[in-house]
Amino acid sequence: MILSRVIRDSHRLDGSVDIVVSEGVILGIFPAGQAPRGDHEVIDLDDRVVIPGLWDEHVHFAFWAQHRRRVSLAGARSAAEAVALMAEAVAANKDAESPDPVVIGTEYRDGLWPDSKVLADLDAATGSTPVALSSVDVHSGWLNSAALAQFGVEDADDQGILREGPWFALTQRLGMAPPETVDEWVLDAAHHAASLGVVGIVDLEMGYTVPDWVRRVASHEGPYPLEVEAGVYPGDLERAIAEGMTSGVVIAPRVHVGPFKIITDGSLNTRTAHCVEPYLAVEGVEYGAMNFPPADIEAMLTKAQQAGFWLAVHAIGDEANRIVLDIFEKHHLRGRIEHAQLVRSEDFVRFGALGVIASVQPEHAIDDRDVTDVYWADRADRAFALRQLVDHGATLALGSDAPVSPLNPWIEIAAAVTRTRDGREPWHPGGGLTFDEALRFSTRTTLEVGQPAHIVALEADPRWLLEALTGDPARASDALRGMSVALTVSGGTVTHDAINRRG
Repeated sequence: MILSRVIRDSHRLDGSVDIVVSEGVILGIFPAGQAPRGDHEVIDLDDRVVIPGLWDEHVHFAFWAQHRRRVSLAGARSAAEAVALMAEAVAANKDAESPDPVVIGTEYRDGLWPDSKVLADLDAATGSTPVALSSVDVHSGWLNSAALAQFGVEDADDQGILREGPWFALTQRLGMAPPETVDEWVLDAAHHAASLGVVGIVDLEMGYTVPDWVRRVASHEGPYPLEVEAGVYPGDLERAIAEGMTSGVVIAPRVHVGPFKIITDGSLNTRTAHCVEPYLAVEGVEYGAMNFPPADIEAMLTKAQQAGFWLAVHAIGDEANRIVLDIFEKHHLRGRIEHAQLVRSEDFVRFGALGVIASVQPEHAIDDRDVTDVYWADRADRAFALRQLVDHGATLALGSDAPVSPLNPWIEIAAAVTRTRDGREPWHPGGGLTFDEALRFSTRTTLEVGQPAHIVALEADPRWLLEALTGDPARASDALRGMSVALTVSGGTVTHDAINRRG
C-alpha cells in the first residue's frame, strides 16, 4: 500500500490545487504545481473537479449484491405482467447450466396495479419451480405454492402474500448461496459503489453481519474498497452485547459496528406505514400499524443506547414518527430516524431541536410520487419534505435503501435537487434541496488538512451543469444521474481509477 501520494492539479471551488495524502489523511493542500517534492506517487487530475468522498447512509448490502442478479419486475404494470415475467424467468432458469433452486423477482410496485395478485395465476405460470416475488419496498412478498411448501410458510394469506415480519424472516432464507459466493457478489458490489464515488456505507442488512464482514475483509487482499458500519437488529442485541459489540468497535480493518436498528412500522407501498389519518383509496379504514407496542420500542432503544449503540429507527408514517420522536425526547436518545417519509407539521421542528438526524432516501419520493398522490393525496405536501426538515433545523443523511433504490449517490442527489426523473415535471419541487446541501448530506468529511483522505474526482462540474441547465430540471436530473467519476480515494487508498484504469 502506498501511504504517500500527491493528487495534482485538482480543482476545488477556490481554484486548482495539489492535495498531499499520507497515511490516510490529507497532509497538505497547495496551489497547483507547488506541492513539495518528495517520494510521492503522483496522480494528475488535469484540473478535474474534486469533492469529498460520498457515503450511502442506509443500504442492505448483501441483499443489494444478490438483488443485482435477480429478475427485475420494475416495469410490471399489473399482476398479470409480473406473472408473465416470472414465467419467462422460470423457463430461462430451466435451460440454465446451473438452475437456481428458487427463482426470485424483485421491485414489483403493486400500489397502482389494476388487478389483484392471484395465487392460482402464479401457480399456472410457474408450475413446480419455487418462485418468490419481492415488492419494491421489501415489506411484502408473493410466493407460489411450490415456494410456500418448500419453505413451510404458514403466515401467508390465501393468495400467497406475506407482509412485514414474516416476510423479513423469509427473505433471509430465500435463494441462500454459499458464503464465499455471496462474498464475491458483495465485493463486486463494493467495487461498483467505489466507481460511483462511494467511500463508505452504513450496512443495515438484516441478520447478524459482524462475522460476515470479518470474513470478507480477511479473505480480501489489501484494504477493502469501502468503509463499513454494520448495524445490529433487535433479535441479535443480546448476542452483540455479550460479544462486546457497541457502535464504533473495530471488527476488521475499515469495518466498525454501526447502529442498533429497529423497524417500527411498515411502508407506504404496502399500506402498513402507521399514519395519523387513514389511507385514501383503500377498502375500509386503514391507518397502518406499529410492528411493536411503543413500550417495547422504548425498552429496546433505551437498552441499546445504554449498551453503547447509537440508534437508527425506521419510521415512515407520521404517527410512527411522532411516537419515535416522543421516545427520543423522553430518554434523551441519540441517533436517527430512518426514512421520515411523512411528518406532522408540528414535528418538523422537533428533529433539529432534539438533535435527531433524518436519514432519508430522496429517490423514494420520485419512485413513490404517484402512489403518494393516491394514498396520501391529502397530505402530500408533508411527504418526502426534505426542504421543510432542513428549514426547521434538521440535519439529513442521504442514502439509497438499496435494493429499494439503486446504490448510486448521484441518483439520490439528483432526486433531492431536481425532484424529477424520466422527463416528468418536478414533484413538489419546493420540497427539494440545493446541490450544495445534497452534497453536504452525502458526505462525512471535507477537503481540508487533517481530514480523512476521502476524495472523489469528477469528469464534469455538477454546479456548472446545473447552472447551464437552469429552467430544465428534467435534463438537469439526467445530467446528475449520469455523473462520471474519474477517481475515488477512500482513506488514502485508490479504490477506483478510470484515469489509469485501475482499482
